[in-house]
Amino acid sequence: MRIDIATLFPEMCEAVLSESIIGRARRAGRVEMHCHNIRDYTLNRQKSVDDYPYGGGHGMILQAQPVYLCCKAIEAQQQVEKPHVIFLTAGGKTFTQQRAKELARLPAITLVCGHYEGVDERVIEELADEEISLGDFVITGGELAALVVADSVARMCDGVLSCKEGYEDESYYNGLLEYPQYTRPEVWRGRIVPAVLRSGHAKNIADWRAEQAVLRTKQRRPDLWEAYANAKKDPKAK
Repeated sequence: MRIDIATLFPEMCEAVLSESIIGRARRAGRVEMHCHNIRDYTLNRQKSVDDYPYGGGHGMILQAQPVYLCCKAIEAQQQVEKPHVIFLTAGGKTFTQQRAKELARLPAITLVCGHYEGVDERVIEELADEEISLGDFVITGGELAALVVADSVARMCDGVLSCKEGYEDESYYNGLLEYPQYTRPEVWRGRIVPAVLRSGHAKNIADWRAEQAVLRTKQRRPDLWEAYANAKKDPKAK
């Protein structure tokens, strides 16, 4: 899979994507990632990419043309039949694990990072296949959101993790929160690892983890539990 990020801060994105599991996967060729500087596609000498908003208001707006040219250059490099372009915006649909799974099946995606007070709506209308938000809060720019999406999608690509269980057992993948995890020492500040996890009995451990996942989801995220329970009753509702 190939993931491209259009941003004003490619060095910031590269720094994150070059570390840890994703960094190793990139170096091993398991996933292809590229960061592109939108400023390289501006048509003025000053390399400015923003201007004042029509109608007045606070701050500056990212211009349509450099974003458009950057995305078109990325499209030419991707060489896919239909590029999938995602704008990271506060008004986008909330990102979920289910959407990450769906995006991981695509051959390539482009993540466009907004900045300043937003992006000229016309380029979003022209290029966007979808808009994504991380949640009901505001951050300075789209870079952090794009990095979250890129990481979440990339880790489900073949060979990025050592085995599928590395992401299939985690929170949200199957609609539930993950069960509690423990490591050595067996006793820490008077708190002991549950006996079942020390038993070595694979089925009992699996049953306990399944029960804990249900319990934790019910207690902490009743909204997730309701959606999970409804999907179990009607598989077509997923």
